[in-house]
Amino acid sequence: MAQNPDARGAAPDLSVQLGPLRLRNPVMVASGTFGYGEEYADFLDLTQLGAVVVKGISLAPRPGNPPPRLVETAAGMINAIGLENVGVDVFLESKLPYLRDRHVPVIVNIFGNTLEEYAELAARLDGVPGIVALEINISCPNVKSGGMIFGTDPAMAARVVDAVRRSTTLPLITKLTPNVTHIGEIARAAVGAGSDMLSCINTVAAMAVDIFTRRPKLANIFGGLSGPAVKPIALRCTYEVLQAVDCPVIGIGGIATATDALEFLLLGARAVQVGTANFIQPAVTAEILRGMELFLRVQKLQSVEEYIGTLDRQCLFPFAEIACGMTDLP
Repeated sequence: MAQNPDARGAAPDLSVQLGPLRLRNPVMVASGTFGYGEEYADFLDLTQLGAVVVKGISLAPRPGNPPPRLVETAAGMINAIGLENVGVDVFLESKLPYLRDRHVPVIVNIFGNTLEEYAELAARLDGVPGIVALEINISCPNVKSGGMIFGTDPAMAARVVDAVRRSTTLPLITKLTPNVTHIGEIARAAVGAGSDMLSCINTVAAMAVDIFTRRPKLANIFGGLSGPAVKPIALRCTYEVLQAVDCPVIGIGGIATATDALEFLLLGARAVQVGTANFIQPAVTAEILRGMELFLRVQKLQSVEEYIGTLDRQCLFPFAEIACGMTDLP
């Protein structure tokens, strides 16, 4: 976006209220794209982030799926990592202290193969200093048990959330899958069972093949598509979820610029998570925050809260970003 020399004065307030959480800004990093934070500390001041959502954690360590597990596409990538992680014991002993020392809010993404595993994980993490919320993963498309199986049926989604709710007092965020016909039904079931917030979306089920070997490019055959290709799907899902429930929603999907992030906030999402873009530019979240602040200055808004949820559903052309020459906002 062209610099506006008049856009000076006090910095806009980027802090947001996300359910019971007060965050310094609405930009988080998405689970599975930022490791446990250490990997990115040389590129980014972690204290700039609203929160870090760590790589999904299970009770026991998981090796994940066999390689190859990643495929690049024209506008994103397909992954079939299979929720590889160090397990809750190593996370608490070796990974969490690093983030806690950086004073960045930590949201732990949890998953299990059974209701009992979800509940036990939640109990293990309850009351641990530094952890501000749990994100319940019922939406991973590239594992053969658990994951998305729980997230495609409203009754099962509710049972998972209920089991976790009974095991912890931490705020709960349920991460939804786009791989359903009516995402609003899953959203209502999760909130009805005790989820404080929702995040959407996880990756879109996908596959890739090689015409020369005549084989799938992923050992798991299927994986999850992420990156710019999924942003329109994510915007649609976020909008539908916001219409279905009355709780804070976190937008995820193809966010790589401030413009992308602001689109989700415009719909009414109270925060966003940045995923695949971290692999391309490790400090992309800092760029997004700078662009967001510049946008608010140009719009003469004192806080991001003034902008959230201000979508006017009437469609007009030309679009404002074209009319105002704002198409290159970082």
